[in-house]
Amino acid sequence: MLLKKLQLKTIDYRFALTICFFLFFTSIITAQEVIPDVVAQKPVETPSGGKMKIDGIIATVGDYIVLDSDIDKGFLEITAQGGSVKDITRCQMLGKLLEDKLYAHQAIQDSIIVSDAEVRSMMEERLNYMTQQVGDINKVVEYYKKGSVEEFKTYFADILKEQKLASEMRDKIVKDVEITPEEVRNFFKKIPKDELPTFGAEMEVAHIVVEPKVSKEDKQKVIDRLNAIRQDVLEGSSFATKAVLYSQDPGSAPNGGYYKMTRKTPFVKEFKDVAFSLQAGEISQPFETIYGFHIIMVEKIKGQEVELRHILISPTVSEAALKEAKERITNIRNKIVNKEVTFAEAARTESDEKETRANGGTLVNPTTQDTRFELTKMDPTLYSQVSNLKGDEVSQPLLNTDDKGKKTYKLITVTNRIDEHTADYAKDYTKIKELALKEKQINAIAKWFDAKIKDTYIKIIGEYKDCTFANNWLKK
Repeated sequence: MLLKKLQLKTIDYRFALTICFFLFFTSIITAQEVIPDVVAQKPVETPSGGKMKIDGIIATVGDYIVLDSDIDKGFLEITAQGGSVKDITRCQMLGKLLEDKLYAHQAIQDSIIVSDAEVRSMMEERLNYMTQQVGDINKVVEYYKKGSVEEFKTYFADILKEQKLASEMRDKIVKDVEITPEEVRNFFKKIPKDELPTFGAEMEVAHIVVEPKVSKEDKQKVIDRLNAIRQDVLEGSSFATKAVLYSQDPGSAPNGGYYKMTRKTPFVKEFKDVAFSLQAGEISQPFETIYGFHIIMVEKIKGQEVELRHILISPTVSEAALKEAKERITNIRNKIVNKEVTFAEAARTESDEKETRANGGTLVNPTTQDTRFELTKMDPTLYSQVSNLKGDEVSQPLLNTDDKGKKTYKLITVTNRIDEHTADYAKDYTKIKELALKEKQINAIAKWFDAKIKDTYIKIIGEYKDCTFANNWLKK
């Protein structure tokens, strides 16, 4: 039963994530202050003799409210995203909205701050997405029934701020939740044998990477270009606009190059060293990382946290450099095939990728941080590259272009294949640890809700008083 309970909770968690997704694209928030109670959904007679409902407040959580129409919008948005609402009740939808309101309310009580810069960055991202979907910002404004773009932005900023507050609060609750090996062992022992999960077929993969050499001349062209951009900004141009126009970092360019980071944020060392050496308002000189050349402008420094914008431009690789790289990796493959070196030895001595070179080219699954890749969840590109390899076969040289446009040549091989099997503590420790940690995080959140619901003003009105909630919103 233990695993079934966890699976049920996981389903609820996925439901929560689904709702979180649609919140990015709907007008869920109607106000951030308590207003007098309005009779929720009171039916009135129409001129034709039918019945209609007048929208009203159905719940209050601290300084936030929920309207009955918010639930309807929730169902519409899930359907619009291709999801099914068949098994979602109005009470479940309200329960999720109440959770988000309590998260946001408590975030304010805990002095969690969401800056205007963060909200602007999120808004740029969302508006870009929405505009791409419908083709015109005015259609977005019309959809939300606002009179102008500025009115919509003011309104939407409140929505995004609440979402960010809720997200920060959730992260705060679980960030210090850790799991010990003893807890993992006890978790596994409690699962009845007939309820042990089945893990799909997996494989471990290794690769060797050869990067085409960029000439000094091509590097200098990029440095000169970044220096020109830097000078324009010093003379009054917008760094954010320059980032949107010229940065080759797809993760930040649409947001004007914006990042918020601490020393623990997983950025390359060179980037962090420069970021934390600057004062607020200062712009760095061009500097190089494995991704290309950057300039950084620091906007704010808050304790150990830095808000910055950056521009990334990578040098162009010449056809001659690509040809030379292909010849080099072909020679490496020939040595492996002819048994002159093993794949792992070649990776340690010849690969240009620092992250995998030391461990013989073995890839780490970015989702699980394990070396195993489940076939049904493997990245489609990687799967297509390894699915037809037999035994210890080494692939032909593969030209790879990453999301930043950087080109490299690769050799890939499968180092281990694991068939579908019932969970085994020794073989599947990482996956079992993940399940145990998830259960502990769910329990921590449940405990937090129990405590905060008792200490927060909560009122539910009308027919929703008869709901059965997962949390004690009715304080019975």
